[in-house]
Amino acid sequence: MSDLKARFDEAVNYIQNAEGDFKPSNELKLEFYALYKQATEGDVSGKRPGMMDFVGRAKYDAWEKAKGMSSDDAMQKYIDKLESLK
Repeated sequence: MSDLKARFDEAVNYIQNAEGDFKPSNELKLEFYALYKQATEGDVSGKRPGMMDFVGRAKYDAWEKAKGMSSDDAMQKYIDKLESLK
């Protein structure tokens, strides 16, 4: 496993298991979501959710903003974003 992948997995684990001291805003959660999806699955695919699916639509739109970013770049940005908040 590459060092970047190991650091990314550690950052993902930190966010998923963060206790009360880490309360990200919805906007920040969407940024992390988009970077995670871009790093693990690549560019967004499928149809954009309908206008009544507010959460699905917000997630899709956030992920779409990361379109074209490489997996490694997305992992690094995810790590950098978390480090800037610590």
